[in-house]
Amino acid sequence: MSTHMTSDHQLQLLVGSHLYDNNHEDYNNSTPPFSWRKLWRFTGPGFLMSIAFLDPGNLEGDLQAGASAGYSLLWLLLWTTAIGLLVQLLSARLGVATGRHLAELCREEYPNWAGKLLWVMAELALIGADIQEVIGSAIALSILTHGVLPLWAGVLITAFDCFIFLFLENYNVRKLEALFAFLIAVMAVSFAWMFGETKPNAKELLLGIVVPKLNSKTIQQAVGVVGCMITPHNVFLHSALVQSRKVDPKQTGRVREALRYYSIESTVALTITFVINLFVTTVFAKAFFGTTIADTIGLRNPGQFLEERFGGGLVPILYIWAVGLLAAGQSSTITGTYAGQFIMDGFLNLGLKKWARALITRSCAIVPTLIVALIFDSSEDMLDVLNEWLNVLQSIQFPFALIPLLCLVVKEDLMGVCVIGPVLKTVSCIVAALLIGINGYLLQRFLAEEVSGAGLTCIISVLAVAYVAFIVYLIWRGVTVTTFGFVKVRSQVA
Repeated sequence: MSTHMTSDHQLQLLVGSHLYDNNHEDYNNSTPPFSWRKLWRFTGPGFLMSIAFLDPGNLEGDLQAGASAGYSLLWLLLWTTAIGLLVQLLSARLGVATGRHLAELCREEYPNWAGKLLWVMAELALIGADIQEVIGSAIALSILTHGVLPLWAGVLITAFDCFIFLFLENYNVRKLEALFAFLIAVMAVSFAWMFGETKPNAKELLLGIVVPKLNSKTIQQAVGVVGCMITPHNVFLHSALVQSRKVDPKQTGRVREALRYYSIESTVALTITFVINLFVTTVFAKAFFGTTIADTIGLRNPGQFLEERFGGGLVPILYIWAVGLLAAGQSSTITGTYAGQFIMDGFLNLGLKKWARALITRSCAIVPTLIVALIFDSSEDMLDVLNEWLNVLQSIQFPFALIPLLCLVVKEDLMGVCVIGPVLKTVSCIVAALLIGINGYLLQRFLAEEVSGAGLTCIISVLAVAYVAFIVYLIWRGVTVTTFGFVKVRSQVA
């Protein structure tokens, strides 16, 4: 009798355990319903990512596009933002699905020599972006102090400010995200004020967004808009920022939930950046398109030109421009330092403390920026030429972030249920080919105009061959190797 009761009890325990396992598995695999409260909890990384679409390099591209091409490139601004959103969503998907960021995965995916070369390329792109961002902040400080503060002093102030702001991240990441939201709001208010003061033509604005126009006179500005909008370090950054919310990659329902909220948040953030970029482009299209000074406008003089054109107003438009530029520069330098930490730690796995990584990455950018500030402080034309070189530097580095990203998100053993489908894969490959082609055209045109002399041409040709060969290698490896991880890493894991 007791034996029979014991068997029944064991059977009940086994059935109960099986039911619990099934329910627990269903809980892990089912996507929870939408919640506004959870959306708020996941809000933050997308806005930090969106700062790269508003850095001083982008603002200079906006104002030059408006002054040189009028309203005709607004459609390109819209589609470039949409393409940028696609790339950033793929980066976020990679980070959420794997629990690791792009730089870490590249270290495991590629042979040591290729991983180190990818790291060098990422660092070069980051230094180029950082020079633009810090110089933009320094220019804004110089304007606000009536030129009392020289460019090099503004560079030093911006460098130290960056460490103060990063302290907030150690205190509470939500505080840092709130700071970025405030800086974006400052930019929105500043450039919206300028938009209201100048009153661009509404009809031409709408036509510029809806009707694509491109000709031989505006193609250089068009390529510049695309080249400066999507930056390599931002692709690395977003895959790391999403790690700030704890999501277990093994719980597919929770992963899908996180991707839903990150998609909504990133879309809202980049919509705001599109509107801000639209304000800047249309203001300068209204003010300077077709004028004799359209080709001379850079970051340093537009506020003065706008004030001469539209007057001082309640608040001088010169200072409104400077405040918006300062917010753009300060916010983008912080995200640049943030990205630099993830890139260094991910590729090299040095195990350094956060403050040490920040000090190293900041020094790598500040030293060349300080040299630039001392050399070009008195020459606006030279500063504009340097900015063009820096845009080219970032453009040619972009394939070394985009190709590894696309090669990783299609690997089912790495991504699991979050692997991208054939439609998204096809669209992503077309976008990648388009962006690489545009950047190649920008590089070819720029070198044709700026490079002269047999010796320099020979050196550039050798570097160009090596550059193309490395891109071909990355594509070849992505096509032929369908599983994640370099063979040595896989054997060690086994």
